[in-house]
Amino acid sequence: MSVRGRDGPTGARHNAARRCVARRVSYPCGVADLSISASSRLAYAQGYLALGLAREARRELAALPREERRGLPVRKLLVECAMGLKQWAQVVRLARPITREDAGYENAWIALAFALREMNQIREAREALLEALPHHQFSSGVLQYNLACYECLLGNLAEARRRLVRASKLDGSWEKVARSDPDLKALFAAGGTAT
Repeated sequence: MSVRGRDGPTGARHNAARRCVARRVSYPCGVADLSISASSRLAYAQGYLALGLAREARRELAALPREERRGLPVRKLLVECAMGLKQWAQVVRLARPITREDAGYENAWIALAFALREMNQIREAREALLEALPHHQFSSGVLQYNLACYECLLGNLAEARRRLVRASKLDGSWEKVARSDPDLKALFAAGGTAT
């Protein structure tokens, strides 16, 4: 299975997220406190996402004024919320424009391709990552790894092997991950390796 990217709460980031969420005040009957600043709501949403609480994060973002919700930072967080909720069509709808506005933002490309893959649109997932290559090919092991998965699923074992080698050169842990990935089963059954 292709990989979603760099996420997961660890260390100081996780503790900061817990502190941020712990400060959030609950109000009866769903009444929001209008005195909470937009930057605080963004911080709360990031904290909730770090804790794996995508619904709560989305609720914070929905409480922002309309003009704030249209901003790129909020839309990037909404992609993460949709990923956490496994709302693949929404991920595609949100991530695609972000890839045009901020091609350097790797997570939008990875989320877009991952959502397409989850919707069994393997060719489209591959095409999305091929479009991202000029921006990330020398720095993104996850992009190369996911391309290996998609190539393998499409039966292009030589290209899958080449991509897995590139991913492993960027980060040596990818080959170990690959050995248990069902998307790469055909590659390893055919004697594939990343070395």
